Amino acid sequence: MNIFEIFVMQMKKKNTILIPGIGAIILLIAVQIFIIKDIWLEKGLMFDLKYKALSQEAMEQFNNLNNADGFENALEAVNQWSGEVMTQDLPKVTNDLDLSQLRIDSYTAVNKLLNELQTLNKMLAGYFDAHGFESDFSFQIVINSLQLIDFDKKVDIYPFPEDYRDNPDITLPETETNGQKIKSRILVKRFLREDNYYILNFDYYIDFSGKQKVVLREMVASISLSSISILVVVIIFMVAFRNLIEERRLSNLKTDFINNMTHELKTPLSTITVAGKTLEMDKIRAEEGKVLETARLIGKQSVHLNQLINLILEISMWERTQFQLDKKTVDIEELMFDIVDSFRTGCNNCAAVTQKYTLDNVKADIDVVYFTTLINNLLSNAVKYSSADPEIEINGSKDKNKIFISIRDNGIGIDKNHQKHIFDKFYRVTTGNIHKTKGLGLGLYYVKRIAEAHGGDVNVTSKPGKGSIFTVTIPY
Repeated sequence: MNIFEIFVMQMKKKNTILIPGIGAIILLIAVQIFIIKDIWLEKGLMFDLKYKALSQEAMEQFNNLNNADGFENALEAVNQWSGEVMTQDLPKVTNDLDLSQLRIDSYTAVNKLLNELQTLNKMLAGYFDAHGFESDFSFQIVINSLQLIDFDKKVDIYPFPEDYRDNPDITLPETETNGQKIKSRILVKRFLREDNYYILNFDYYIDFSGKQKVVLREMVASISLSSISILVVVIIFMVAFRNLIEERRLSNLKTDFINNMTHELKTPLSTITVAGKTLEMDKIRAEEGKVLETARLIGKQSVHLNQLINLILEISMWERTQFQLDKKTVDIEELMFDIVDSFRTGCNNCAAVTQKYTLDNVKADIDVVYFTTLINNLLSNAVKYSSADPEIEINGSKDKNKIFISIRDNGIGIDKNHQKHIFDKFYRVTTGNIHKTKGLGLGLYYVKRIAEAHGGDVNVTSKPGKGSIFTVTIPY
């Protein structure tokens, strides 16, 4: 079962930890984003204020030292051009269309002169660079108002009348929309100039292309701490969630074990109880054969009950201590034949077993009793979980100081989602009725523990309906 399936399952069960936990993480991320955004805006504002103050400081220095602001040549050219318009072009205007064109041409020409002849951007760049600040910026000049004047005449050039925008015969210059592009730019100075032939009001802006990089560098620590805090919370939540799933799985295993053990214990107890009541019957006591048969049944069920109790006691002992192996050097192939023959006899030839070994009489140091238990458990499962006549194929081989014993069956198979749990204590693959196949979920757990105690391992490959292959690895 993958994490997505577990997540969906827990959501369906309205888990009391999962939903609040995810909500808390989402809230944390939202808060962190809000904080980072707020810091970003604050850093950007501080950047603008710093360069605005630096620019005004530079302008004061230019004025004090050189009595200059970077627009001397540009404004002189504007005055000369305006004089030509007022004395030569304005007298030629005879209608409103000519006047509108004069306004547009005048605005365009003044804007061009200001941009081409200004030297303020070079002066500011030099000042910033000399003081160790960022000097890679662009500039923008935005005309707020423009009038052309003469001794007895005045023409309003800009702003344009509103009806210009709706007149299809008038094409406004693109630079007329500059005022809409200054949200992220820094106002250096607002100029108001008047000369013989014009009155001009315009703004000078600067914009830093590297502003975001500078702000980002200053925020690296904040962003890193925020990301780390979110990551730590997510990791803690995932660990807690996994622990919750594991606890729930173990709780389910415990419940299944109790149900199985209850069922297993009730069977011999019920039989003993019935047999005891049977012995109380005069009719039964009168027949010695019936009494002996009932006594044997009670004895058999008592042995079974004792075995179940011993299994529970062994679990505790195996958990507290290491296996105490009594190893002997034995021929593995001979031992396998003996184990399989005993199994056939014990189950009254309940399965068709074929054996093939290429072990070359290899010998290994093993505990014969525990190893026999390991193989018998695998053979018993092959019979127990077969829906048809059991067919078991046993193969043995060796390679690089290791012995491989594989047991293939034609049973019902094991789904991939269950394969990683089948060696866990008390775990049983259930399909509906938990008691359909008797057991306590300990057989494969013992197999795993015994193999590991010998320094080996056991693994399984299986598909539902295709049977299973259990492979035991033992060093020699």
